[in-house]
Formats: sequence, structure tokens, C-alpha cells
Amino acid sequence: MEEWSDMRLNWLVILFFIVVVFGSDAYILRDIRKYVRSRYRTASTVAWVILSLLCWGLAVAFLCMPKRSEDADLYPQMWMLYTFLSIYIPKLVYCICSLVGRIFCHAHRNLGAMIGVPLATLLFVVMWWGVIFTRHDIVTNDVEIVSEKLPASFDGFKIIQFSDAHLGSWGNDTLFVSRLVDSINSKHPDIILFTGDFVNQRSREFQPFVPVLSRLKAPYGVYGIYGNHDYAGYVDWKEPGGANRDIAKLDSMIRLTGMKMLKNQSDFIKQGKDSIVLIGVENWGEPPFNQLGDLGKSYPGKEGKFHGLNDNMFKILLTHNPEHWNQVATDISNIDLSLAGHTHAMQTMLKIGDWKWSPAQYIYENWGGLYEKTAKDGTPMRLYVNIGVGEVGFPARLGAAKSELTLITLKRK
Repeated sequence: MEEWSDMRLNWLVILFFIVVVFGSDAYILRDIRKYVRSRYRTASTVAWVILSLLCWGLAVAFLCMPKRSEDADLYPQMWMLYTFLSIYIPKLVYCICSLVGRIFCHAHRNLGAMIGVPLATLLFVVMWWGVIFTRHDIVTNDVEIVSEKLPASFDGFKIIQFSDAHLGSWGNDTLFVSRLVDSINSKHPDIILFTGDFVNQRSREFQPFVPVLSRLKAPYGVYGIYGNHDYAGYVDWKEPGGANRDIAKLDSMIRLTGMKMLKNQSDFIKQGKDSIVLIGVENWGEPPFNQLGDLGKSYPGKEGKFHGLNDNMFKILLTHNPEHWNQVATDISNIDLSLAGHTHAMQTMLKIGDWKWSPAQYIYENWGGLYEKTAKDGTPMRLYVNIGVGEVGFPARLGAAKSELTLITLKRK
């Protein structure tokens, strides 16, 4: 019964998709034949039909390509889907404007259609601006964390956080990632922290970037954790154990870069006689993602499972999904600073001054920037959600959702 319900839902989605696509093309063709001068009408109609057929062919090709097989490659599929959407979303906007104008305007000319043409054109330009320019822009956001628990020798300690590289979305082109590494190194951080999602589907996407990521350097090391995309769960492997073998391959390549992975583990960052604790958990995700993160295992205390998580050490937690901080860390620990990624701000953000908006805010309570709660012992608990440096799903970053580096400076109160 459940399979039948899923199948029916899929067919309803496909039917809705067909109605929207064919309906918008037919509606615009009707407007072309009405508003275009008669001597250009035939040529415009032929051109429109040819363009529509090409777009339909692109959609059919995308739908027919395998998505989860071992041989599948999301890189060309992302571009095909985005190209299609960048044409049909503006078309739909025009249809809505024109239809509203047709309903409410009684003049000879449809004011809605006159507004819809430049609006649809602007939307098309914005979508491709996000591909050509915004996705290549790198911004650094400065954050200062002040704490009474920070040892004096760590006053002014600099951290660079970056997240969600999704290297497969760049194919074999290492130019952007090389610029990213140069930008990170130019900040001269004391430590570099990566908060998950190296790849989209499988380890082979990481291979071209091993020499580039090996150039990341910091006096106290480069650390990372896994995100949901790094567990090879987006592929239907032919042989049992295929996912585990792929994870092992990714592990070996990451080691070649010199990055130290924390998988429900912790490490002490020492400076003279002082030290702070760096904790890294495996991915903790809402269904269907596995909840592999285990804070108690990551930093166990001597006198019980969660004693260590509430000690007086200054602690930094790397956790890919910000919901782990919201639902778990703030309930059982007094961790001073948590760093997460995962949301990408859905690669779409508007920002004016201190005000910002993203569709991600309707899914995640903490989707981008700095958040704060108070632990049971009164310790301020901060979370910073980095919106990532890569893309998945579509190869663009729109508006203010540029690739982000977070430069965090620790200050002793």
C-alpha cells in the first residue's frame, strides 16, 4: 500500500510538471500570436516551437539519466536541470503576470504582459548571474567569540571555518578550490576547521582536489568532520559493502591532504600550559539521514557519560547539521562554541544591512550566522552556521549567498 501511495504521488508530480510546462508554452505562444506584428508572427511562432522542443528534450534527457547508480554523474545533470529551470521559471513568471493583466486590465494592451517580459528577463539574468559570478565569489565573515573560560594564552586565537565543499560540483576544474585555499591561507589562521560534505555522492569526486587541499596550512593543524553526503549513501551500490569501501577510499585521500578527521573524537589544542578542547562528531541528521553523531563518545568524562561535556574546559564542537546543536548539544552540554554547515542557505539569500532572508529559514531554525543559547550552568553557548563554499542540486549561488569563509577570533573576557 505504501509503495502504491509513493507511485501515485510520483505520477501526480509528473502530471503537474507536464501541465505547467506545456501550459506555459501554449499560453506564451498565444500571446506571441496576439501581440507580435503579423509580418513577424510566423517566424516568431516557429522559433518559439523549436526552442520549446529543445527544452522538452533537455527535460526528458535529464529524467532518463540514472541518478543513483554507481556510474551516474550528477555534474552534467545539475547543469541540465538548472538550464531547464532557468528558462521555465521566468516563463511561468511571465504567464502569471500576463494572466493577472488579462483578468484585471480591460485596456487594449495587457499591462501584465508588458510587466512580465522585463520581469522574466531580469529573473533569467539573476539566475545566470548566480552561475557566472556569484558562485565564484568568496566572502569572509568576521566573528568574535568572548568567553571567561578561554585560557589567557588563547586570547586572539584565530579560526577559519569552511564547509560544504561538494567538490563533485566542480568536476575536474580545480581553479575555484585553489583560489579558496589561497584565500584561507592568506588569513593566517591558527587552525582550520571544515564542517562536512566534501563530495556529492562518492569518493572519486575528491581525487582531483587532493594536491590543492594539501596546501591548506595552519600552525595548529587542519581538522574536519563528515557530512551526510560523505557516507556514500546517495548511490545504489552493486555489491554489498560498497558504501563502506567508498568511505575508506575517501578517508585515505583525506589523509593525503594532511587533514585530521574527528569521528566522534576529540583533541586537545595546546598552547604552553593551557589547552582547549576540539570535539568532532559524525553526521547527526534528521531522517532519512543516519544519526551517527555521539557527543558522549566524542568527549567522555571520567565519572559518567556526559560529565566531560559539562566541565570547565573551553570546548569547540564540529557538527555538520545545526539541528544537532539545537536538539542535543544545548541540552546535555555546556560547549562554548559549535560550528556547523549543511543548510547552504539553500544557495539563495537576500541581505540588506543586518536583515537577511533565505528560504532555508522555513526549514532550519538556525540556517546561517551566529546564534546563542545559555547552558544549564549559565555558560553562553554559541553556534555559527557557515553557508558553505560549494553547491549541490543546482550549480549557482543567488543574491547574497556567496561562498563563505568564517574568520573566528577567540577573546578572553
